[in-house]
Amino acid sequence: MKITDKITWVGKTDWELKKFHGDEFTTINGSSYNSYLIRDKKTVLIDTAWLPYDKEFVSKLKEEIDLNKIDAVIALHGEVDHSGALIELMREMPENTPIYCTANGVKSIKGQYHKDWNFQIVKTGDKLGLGDSDLTFIEAPMLHWPDTMFAYMSKENVLFSSDGFGQHLASEFLYADEVDQDILYAEALKYYANILAPFGMMAIKKINEILDMNLQIDMICPSHGLIWRKDPTQIVKKYLEWANNYQENQITIIYDTMWNDTRKMAEAIAKGIQNKDKEVVIKLLNTAKNDKTDVLTEVFKSKMIVVGSPTVNNGYLHSIAGILEMIKGMKLKNKKAVAFGSYGWSGEAVKQISDYLKNSGFEVINDGFKCLWTPDEKVEKELEKFGEELV
Repeated sequence: MKITDKITWVGKTDWELKKFHGDEFTTINGSSYNSYLIRDKKTVLIDTAWLPYDKEFVSKLKEEIDLNKIDAVIALHGEVDHSGALIELMREMPENTPIYCTANGVKSIKGQYHKDWNFQIVKTGDKLGLGDSDLTFIEAPMLHWPDTMFAYMSKENVLFSSDGFGQHLASEFLYADEVDQDILYAEALKYYANILAPFGMMAIKKINEILDMNLQIDMICPSHGLIWRKDPTQIVKKYLEWANNYQENQITIIYDTMWNDTRKMAEAIAKGIQNKDKEVVIKLLNTAKNDKTDVLTEVFKSKMIVVGSPTVNNGYLHSIAGILEMIKGMKLKNKKAVAFGSYGWSGEAVKQISDYLKNSGFEVINDGFKCLWTPDEKVEKELEKFGEELV
């Protein structure tokens, strides 16, 4: 599909994709692996597609262009969803075709494919002359791998942003303004929260660096999802907002439960929060039953999280352990937290959860709430008061 007179989208839309990064990220709306073919006086290909679609990608690309006419390949990011078709592609291209990437990109691609192709290492500010236009490379380490870079095409005023500003969203359309905006931004936020949140300060620094370059940006072409063409910097502004210790007026209660005692505690706490503040959004999520991608997104949006588990074998339940580990990896700041849970005899889980939350950067506001056995009416009233005090 033509994007401009010189740029054609030659990627793959993956309608069937339901899991990404192994089983870590749920992609209920599918995704796309965006690859871009630039035809100026020189012809270059930006990124490829995920490995399962390598033969399909190359076959479709050959319908678009004689592969011998491609002068260079640009590898913005070495992760397999971007570079997976490289081996199949390079089998059919001249073996000396240059591949432009960062120094870390060479390490990544060699480490995965064990090929010694004609790598051309570039740094921020380096340019590749295409003819009427240039490609300017911008290193973007840890957004979200050490090897990541962006590329800006002059004259066309297009920023190819790799994993920045994308979404996991398959569509029959090509542009962000053509799809449901609620779904678009929900997926963009989920993408940021689950993939880029740990690197928020780096995102702010890199965005400001690009803004200081005074580039005219008429279009942002990410590696996944829809292309931003109508007010393209709207997503840049959102990233600056999300990266700046983002929170909404929301309290999220995440819990797991064995015999429903901890669930009853969660619901009583939620009732107390609601009694005190009718405006605050309250989410109750059972970590054993709710999708972890959605749980992490709600945690990212929250100003406070309330985490509960019964004590089992002197610890907490494994779904809570898993989600706490993932939350720690997000490196969130400016958020409060508290723990709760039921127990039968030892009752260590609440303190253990509190300590883990402290070590993960949360402000733990009190020692939490422990309930021996099943909460009765008196304890439920105490839990409601506990919820009011959280507000």
